Amino acid sequence: MALPSFSDYWNELEPAVLIVVGFLLFVFPEPATSALGAGLMLLGGSWWFYEWGR
Repeated sequence: MALPSFSDYWNELEPAVLIVVGFLLFVFPEPATSALGAGLMLLGGSWWFYEWGR
């Protein structure tokens, strides 16, 4: 049984990075970065659920 390659998980990695970066911007105490971080987390979460069923 072969191990899966990195390219098999590429679609799951991109939304996760958006969620993590969005969270880091959200907790930074600046209103503009918090709004941008919340938007990135929403985009990453929706992208993650979109990729989940594919």
